[in-house]
Amino acid sequence: MPSTLGAGRRGRENAHRTHHNDPMADLDTDALRARFNRALDSARSPLTTPDPTPDPTPYADALLTRWQEPQRRYHTVAHLTAVLDRVDELAGYADDPDVVRLAAWFHDAVYLPDRSENEERSARLAERALTEAGVPADRTAEVARLVRLTVTHDPAPDDRDGQVLCDADLAILAAPPSAYAAYTAAVREEYHFVPNDAFREGRAAILRQLLGLPSLFRTPHGRKEWEATARYNLAGELEMLSP
Repeated sequence: MPSTLGAGRRGRENAHRTHHNDPMADLDTDALRARFNRALDSARSPLTTPDPTPDPTPYADALLTRWQEPQRRYHTVAHLTAVLDRVDELAGYADDPDVVRLAAWFHDAVYLPDRSENEERSARLAERALTEAGVPADRTAEVARLVRLTVTHDPAPDDRDGQVLCDADLAILAAPPSAYAAYTAAVREEYHFVPNDAFREGRAAILRQLLGLPSLFRTPHGRKEWEATARYNLAGELEMLSP
């Protein structure tokens, strides 16, 4: 396993147990590995790839171990798969779809709900791992930039790759009612250590901020297909959180 992607003792020891706790953990991990391998191979350059070429599978396995850590309830393999699916759906709008796919793999690779530096640590992990795996410096830097962008989900008007990643990550906001309810419940479980009143206040502030944006989604597809439903879901959740 690549040293740069070591998931830590807790993640490795609990990976199997978490599989049984996560109702979505029976997703096809072989298919996920294949998706990662294709994106990594596409992003590599013959000029920067070490000889012999590093096998991409251990990198995929190490990332999947991270995505199955026991503290995760929403930010799981199911979320990773959903984001990858939405990136595929929006790929025609991206300038470099495979770089966006790699950013999706890394965007929550480091995730501790009680920490505020998850995106930065995830970006640094991507920088180390992708360099080791033979991805050119410019594309590695772009992956890391995209991961850091998920702090704000506020891509520039000409940032097509950023718009695709952010829309893919926020697409859950436009889920059908049952899936949206499951999402909000999973988020609450991840923040189980936060008292109820403080959680409601913080969550309501986030919802108001989102609803105050001119547009939640930046790609034409996102605005057309997801915007109205997402606003309906957010408004409904905010109403339920109100005293």
